[in-house]
Amino acid sequence: MLEGLFGSKNRERVLQYILVNTQGYAKEIADFYQSSIDPIQKQLERLELNGVLVSQTVGRTRVFVFNPRYAFKNELIALLEKARTYYATEEQEALTMQRKRPRRTGKPL
Repeated sequence: MLEGLFGSKNRERVLQYILVNTQGYAKEIADFYQSSIDPIQKQLERLELNGVLVSQTVGRTRVFVFNPRYAFKNELIALLEKARTYYATEEQEALTMQRKRPRRTGKPL
Protein backbone atom coordinates (compact mmCIF):
# COMPACT_ATOMS: atom_id res chain seq x y z
CA MET A 1 0.00 0.00 0.00
CA LEU A 2 2.68 2.56 0.99
CA GLU A 3 5.47 0.96 -1.04
CA GLY A 4 5.80 4.03 -3.27
CA LEU A 5 6.11 6.33 -0.28
CA PHE A 6 8.51 4.19 1.75
CA GLY A 7 10.46 2.84 -1.23
CA SER A 8 10.18 -0.76 -0.10
CA LYS A 9 7.43 -3.21 0.72
CA ASN A 10 9.62 -4.71 3.45
CA ARG A 11 9.99 -1.32 5.13
CA GLU A 12 6.22 -1.01 5.35
CA ARG A 13 5.97 -4.57 6.66
CA VAL A 14 8.55 -3.90 9.38
CA LEU A 15 6.79 -0.73 10.50
CA GLN A 16 3.36 -2.38 10.51
CA TYR A 17 4.63 -5.36 12.48
CA ILE A 18 6.31 -3.20 15.13
CA LEU A 19 3.27 -0.93 15.34
CA VAL A 20 0.90 -3.83 16.02
CA ASN A 21 3.24 -5.80 18.32
CA THR A 22 5.01 -2.78 19.94
CA GLN A 23 8.38 -4.47 19.33
CA GLY A 24 10.03 -7.02 17.10
CA TYR A 25 13.27 -8.58 15.97
CA ALA A 26 14.43 -9.54 12.49
CA LYS A 27 13.83 -13.31 12.60
CA GLU A 28 10.39 -12.90 14.15
CA ILE A 29 9.31 -10.40 11.48
CA ALA A 30 10.78 -12.48 8.64
CA ASP A 31 9.01 -15.61 9.90
CA PHE A 32 5.71 -13.77 10.21
CA TYR A 33 5.83 -12.55 6.60
CA GLN A 34 7.47 -15.79 5.37
CA SER A 35 10.29 -13.70 3.96
CA SER A 36 14.05 -13.90 3.89
CA ILE A 37 15.75 -12.39 6.93
CA ASP A 38 18.31 -10.29 4.99
CA PRO A 39 15.95 -7.65 3.56
CA ILE A 40 14.20 -7.34 6.92
CA GLN A 41 17.53 -6.78 8.69
CA LYS A 42 18.51 -4.12 6.13
CA GLN A 43 15.25 -2.25 6.65
CA LEU A 44 15.58 -2.43 10.44
CA GLU A 45 19.13 -1.03 10.20
CA ARG A 46 18.03 1.79 7.87
CA LEU A 47 15.09 2.72 10.06
CA GLU A 48 17.34 2.76 13.13
CA LEU A 49 19.98 4.82 11.31
CA ASN A 50 17.31 7.39 10.37
CA GLY A 51 16.01 7.57 13.94
CA VAL A 52 12.59 6.01 13.35
CA LEU A 53 13.37 2.92 15.43
CA VAL A 54 15.66 2.25 18.36
CA SER A 55 17.00 -1.10 19.44
CA GLN A 56 18.03 -2.72 22.66
CA THR A 57 19.77 -6.00 23.22
CA VAL A 58 17.83 -8.66 25.10
CA GLY A 59 20.17 -11.59 25.59
CA ARG A 60 21.67 -12.07 22.14
CA THR A 61 18.71 -10.57 20.28
CA ARG A 62 18.32 -6.97 19.07
CA VAL A 63 14.73 -5.94 19.73
CA PHE A 64 13.42 -2.89 17.87
CA VAL A 65 10.74 -0.42 18.99
CA PHE A 66 9.55 2.96 17.73
CA ASN A 67 11.81 5.79 18.84
CA PRO A 68 9.75 7.83 21.32
CA ARG A 69 11.81 10.92 20.40
CA TYR A 70 11.19 10.66 16.65
CA ALA A 71 9.65 13.98 15.57
CA PHE A 72 7.01 12.46 13.27
CA LYS A 73 6.17 9.37 15.33
CA ASN A 74 2.50 10.22 15.85
CA GLU A 75 2.00 11.16 12.19
CA LEU A 76 3.76 7.99 11.01
CA ILE A 77 1.62 5.83 13.30
CA ALA A 78 -1.56 7.54 12.03
CA LEU A 79 -0.47 6.93 8.42
CA LEU A 80 0.29 3.26 9.08
CA GLU A 81 -3.02 2.73 10.88
CA LYS A 82 -4.92 4.38 8.03
CA ALA A 83 -3.09 2.23 5.46
CA ARG A 84 -3.88 -0.92 7.44
CA THR A 85 -7.61 -0.23 7.07
CA TYR A 86 -7.18 -0.74 3.30
CA TYR A 87 -5.42 -4.11 3.64
CA ALA A 88 -7.24 -7.31 2.79
CA THR A 89 -9.28 -8.67 5.69
CA GLU A 90 -7.07 -11.76 6.00
CA GLU A 91 -3.93 -9.62 6.26
CA GLN A 92 -5.52 -7.36 8.89
CA GLU A 93 -6.55 -10.37 10.98
CA ALA A 94 -3.13 -11.98 10.65
CA LEU A 95 -1.46 -8.82 11.94
CA THR A 96 -3.79 -8.27 14.87
CA MET A 97 -4.47 -11.87 15.96
CA GLN A 98 -0.93 -13.15 16.36
CA ARG A 99 -0.56 -15.51 19.34
CA LYS A 100 2.62 -15.29 21.39
CA ARG A 101 1.93 -18.03 23.93
CA PRO A 102 0.73 -21.60 23.48
CA ARG A 103 -2.82 -22.51 24.35
CA ARG A 104 -3.43 -24.29 27.67
CA THR A 105 -3.75 -28.07 27.33
CA GLY A 106 -7.36 -29.14 27.00
CA LYS A 107 -8.69 -25.63 26.45
CA PRO A 108 -11.41 -25.62 23.75
CA LEU A 109 -10.87 -23.63 20.59
